[in-house]
Amino acid sequence: MRLILTYFIGLIFGVGISISGMANPAKVINFFDVAGSWDPSLAFVMGGALIVTFIGYRFVLKRPAPILSASFQLPNRRDLDLPLISGSALFGIGWGIAGFCPGGALPALGTGQPEVFIFVAALIAGIFSAKLMQATRARRAGAQA
Repeated sequence: MRLILTYFIGLIFGVGISISGMANPAKVINFFDVAGSWDPSLAFVMGGALIVTFIGYRFVLKRPAPILSASFQLPNRRDLDLPLISGSALFGIGWGIAGFCPGGALPALGTGQPEVFIFVAALIAGIFSAKLMQATRARRAGAQA
């Protein structure tokens, strides 16, 4: 049941990304082109998502637990460290250059465009590189202790 619900939630998200045009890299890049052909629609999509999330969290977190889990898994760290800041910067730079974020790229795989597959391959390589760097840092920290 969990897998089926996960699939439908992902499907709804992908359809929303596609309908809003956020799977189109030109639309995203035009949002960042403030001095040229600026397209503010991305701000409206993000604003709408923030409003839905804000309201949704108020309802959901009143429950004692999620429907398909024993407890909520919410972040408990509030500090800003180098991995968070550098990862955020790399995400933003990649998004601005490629016009894709992971949420927009996955539904765009259905277009069959080679650029999308290259982006997703780079995304996966980046995930594995980050995991490797985290493991290396942990080993070095353990060896120094």
